[in-house]
Order: sequence, then structure tokens, then C-alpha cells
Amino acid sequence: MATIVGIPENLSSKPKPEILDRAVIRFCGDSGDGMQISGNQFTNTVALYGNDLATFPDYPAEIRAPAGTLPGVSGFQIQFSATQVFTPGDAVDALVAMNPAALKTNIGDLRPNGILIVNKDSFRENDLRKAQLTSNPLEDHSLDAYRVFSVDLNRLTRLALEELGLDAKSMDRCKNFFALGMCYWLYNRPMDGTYRWLDEKFKKKPLLAEANKRAMKAGYSYCEATEAFQISYEIPPAKLEPGVYRNISGNQAIALGFVTAAAKAGLTLFQGSYPITPASDILHELSMYKDFGVITFQAEDEIAAVTSAIGAAYGGALAVTTTSGPGMALKTEAMGLATAVELPLVICDIQRGGPSTGLPTKTEQADLLQALYGRNSEAPIPVIAASTPGDCFWAAFEACRVALKYMVPVIILSDGYLANGAEPWRVPDISEIPSITVKFETNPDGFLPYRRDPETLARPWAIPGTPGLEHRIGGLEKQDVTGNISYDPLNHEHMVRLRAAKVEAVAQDVPDVVPAGDPDGDLLIVAWGSTYGAITAALNTQRERGARIGHVHLRWLNPLPRNLGEVLQRYRRVLVPEMNMGQLLQVLRAKYLVDAQGFNKIQGRPFKQAEIEAKIEEAMAELVA
Repeated sequence: MATIVGIPENLSSKPKPEILDRAVIRFCGDSGDGMQISGNQFTNTVALYGNDLATFPDYPAEIRAPAGTLPGVSGFQIQFSATQVFTPGDAVDALVAMNPAALKTNIGDLRPNGILIVNKDSFRENDLRKAQLTSNPLEDHSLDAYRVFSVDLNRLTRLALEELGLDAKSMDRCKNFFALGMCYWLYNRPMDGTYRWLDEKFKKKPLLAEANKRAMKAGYSYCEATEAFQISYEIPPAKLEPGVYRNISGNQAIALGFVTAAAKAGLTLFQGSYPITPASDILHELSMYKDFGVITFQAEDEIAAVTSAIGAAYGGALAVTTTSGPGMALKTEAMGLATAVELPLVICDIQRGGPSTGLPTKTEQADLLQALYGRNSEAPIPVIAASTPGDCFWAAFEACRVALKYMVPVIILSDGYLANGAEPWRVPDISEIPSITVKFETNPDGFLPYRRDPETLARPWAIPGTPGLEHRIGGLEKQDVTGNISYDPLNHEHMVRLRAAKVEAVAQDVPDVVPAGDPDGDLLIVAWGSTYGAITAALNTQRERGARIGHVHLRWLNPLPRNLGEVLQRYRRVLVPEMNMGQLLQVLRAKYLVDAQGFNKIQGRPFKQAEIEAKIEEAMAELVA
């Protein structure tokens, strides 16, 4: 057998692996156990191998929950496959649990006869008590339904590193790489990519790089040597569309979308933001693009963040601000200001569980009505939603394009599931990305600050300091065309209707919807945002079984596609799955008078494919009855 790159030659003579179509792995443990690092490294490795994949990092809500307790459990799930992947997977095939709390929290998702790797050294009496367990699961036969591999991870890691002279605490921190090495053996994956990452990560601390390498090799060797592991698995590369791919998260994709839009428009990109989970990574990511002229400003609060972005837009920059639900509430008045002064601004809302602080590290879709209506008076704003981590790039780009074309603030809706999840993303060729035309007003002759483009109703973008283009700015109502302050009742109504008409005009840039699946039939699923993957996978499975169903996944939520009402009438029943209490459902019922039915999940976790399938089958059975 040929030597696998990154695996010692004497360890590459393992028996031929069993070929699988796909697999789902979850790493779980304390937030200090390195589960996100292990998950990310496994993800990068399978991505380089050519598998399609989807990930679901699951962070604890408390920053420093007591070690070994249930609130402190951190997880990372990945589904990787030889065929197209739409979700991180429902049932888990292999679960790595570093302590009893992680086991208790996650064992319910492990499929029967699934592989369970546990750190035996963390199952002492004190560990069990912190996890609120009255007996040891490794001894009470409660795990008999699974293939359990109880491994002394702490002890074996220390043995592998004893020659390096590290203290016990430093050695124990490497146990996640021992577990990672075991997973590399189990699924026949090379370790060279992780070697390179360790060398880069610890280039100033080569001893730590060597320690983690040795721990990973030891984990691989352990599986090779022990008789307990009698079989390994192989998931062949997926047949993806040709091109250059990179592994990308939703927040990374949004940042790239902003940078690309600014470059295509020939503008400076300015981000004014205040850190908030799960949006902060966009600020971190954009701060690394200074070479592209990107300006990032970490404000002292949410209000300063959005108003700084409005100021940057007034000065001629492509201005963005990023936040989550609580921050959206604080930005509300300033979003009304951006609407009134009619400046291009992109507001990015990475939704999380609420209300108030709620579930800061968990996902939700409950800010839709806030995005549509959450401002005082009549202040409509276009709203666009991303559907996958990679799609976040195109949603960000499109939001910028529309904001600049119509001189209007635009809201992007993403969520924690998309923000932290990752997938292989085909890097687009520059020719595939449309250009963005920006025209600054420069002619003072006959200049009127609210004279409008007849197609878009956009007013001129006049940069302050340009001679002859002086005009009023601020939140007081403006007189049509002149921009002077006006309290005239008829002028106010006229301006309110004009601003609303401008948002409605965005519909000419919104393509007609074309249902996936059947163009007409018994059931139409209408949804938005991160429910896309689970719905698409469920739709494909159910249609293979003969169901006549379609799926419309809305990208633009304000304005809605012009043909949506007609499409709704082609099906006997409409189902609207959402991670809220039925917000899109309310909009569809009010606007189209359609008897749509909601399917709602508000648990801080995304829909599973099986949940969507069960609801489809229930709806179809009711139609037959």
C-alpha cells in the first residue's frame, strides 16, 4: 500500500478501509479542551482532500463556565461526503467526548452502533458530580448501544510528550490533538496539513508545535496498535464544479463580499462596529484588509458604530456596520436617519437567540420583523438574507450594489449558524462578478440635493467640500428637491411615499422566483435564510419518494419578488419553516391572503433534515385525508 502523506511509513500498512458515502463527526468537551481547533483542523483536512462538507460549531453561552459543567460544553460537528452536502448532518456517526458533561449533552445525537471515543481520565467521581451524573456511564451499561472506545487520553498524551520537558498542564492541553490523530486514522486522512498549521501557529514556540505533532502521531499510532480498532473508513472526494475552492465561514464570506464590492465600485470600505457575538468576526476579518484600503473602526457602543458609518457614507465611502439583534435595537434611530438623509449604508445583522442577551452563541431567525418594521414612523429598508456560508459573499455584494444604486440603507440577515459554519466555496473569477457604477455629483449648475433618478428614485451623492454642492443634512424632514427643512404636511406625506416607492423600486433588481423541485403540486415550502440546507436535503429525499413538492427560498424579503403571489397559488398547501414563531408566515398571510402553515423551531439549534421530512410527510398525509 502506498504511503499516505503525513503518516509515518510504518503506520501506513493498515487494512483496506470500508468505503462510505458520507460521515458525521462531532468533537465535544470543555471550551478549554480545543474542540473548535480540532474540528477546524479536521474540516480543513477533508476540504483539501476534496470532500464536500458542512460544519456546525456550537459554542457555550457562558464565556467562563466552570470546567466540567454542562453549561461549559463546546462542540464542533462536521458532515463530509463524496456527494453534495447541504447540512452538518442529523445523527452523528462518531462522537469524541472529552468529559462526562460533554457525553451527557451530546450522546442523544449519536446513532445506534455509532463510534464513541471518550477520555477515560476525565470520568472521576468529581467529574461525574459536576455533570450531574449519579453513576459512571462507562460502567453502568447505559452506552451498550454504541461502539465505545474508552481511552486514557491524558495519560497517553503525557507518555508521548514526556521527553519534551513540558509541565503537566501544557501536556494535557495537547490531548485534543491525540483525539484528532485518532480521527485521522479512523477516516484515513493525512496529517501534513495540520503539521503545517502547527508550524505556522507556533512558529515562535516550536516546542509547542512539536508537542502537538507528537500527540497527534500518538493518537494515530494508538489506533494502529490497539486491537479494538479493527476497521477504518474512506469517503472518496466529491465531484464538485471545477474551480479553485477554499473553506469559508459565513462571516469570512461577508467580509470578502464587502471588500469585493468596494473594489468593484472604486470606493474606500469603512466599517464602524461594536463587538457582539456572533458578528464580531466580521470586524476581525476586515481589520486584516488594510492593504486594500479598508478602514475598520471599533466604536465605544452600537450607536457610535452606526453613526460613524453614516458619516463615512456622507463622505463618499462604502459604509457598513455589523451587529446582532440587541445591537440592531440600539441602531434603530440611526437607521431611520440613514433612511431620511438617503445615504447608502449596509447594516449586517447576524441573528442569535433572544430576547435581550438570550442565547448569545446560539442561532435563531427571530429578527425578521425587526428588520422589516423595527423603526419609528415610516422608514422602510430593503432586506436581503443569505442562505449558506458561501452565499453570504453574494448577499453582502448584492446589498452593497443595491445600497449604492438606490442611495438607500440595506439590511443583511445572517445568523449564528451561517456565521460560524463553513463549507467549500468556489472562488469566483473576477469576470463573474458584476461591476458597480458609482457617480458622484460634481456639477454645481442647477444642483438640487433631492432631484431623483427617474428609474431608481435615488438622489445625487454629493461629497461634502465640493464647491457649489452645499446642502442640508440631518433628521428633520426635507423639502422635496431642494432639501431645505420643511414642516409642510403635504410635503411630508409626499416624501414618505417617495422613500417607500424607492424601496419598492428595488423590486426591478429582484429576480422572479423559480421553485426548486416541482413547479406546481401538492406542497410548496417557502423559507429564507439558513433553513436552506435542511429543506433542500429533505425536498430531494421526499421527491425521490414520489411527492410533488416545490421550494421557494426567498433571498429578498423587502421587497418581495414580484411573481411570488402567483407562485403561491400553484400549490394546494404552503408550509413555512422558520427558527422563530412565524414571522415570514405573518408577512405572507397579510400580503397574499394565503392560508400558509408554519413550522417553528426556537431551540437555538438549526433544523434537522429529518424534522423537515417528518413535517412534509405530515402535511402530505393531511392532504390525502
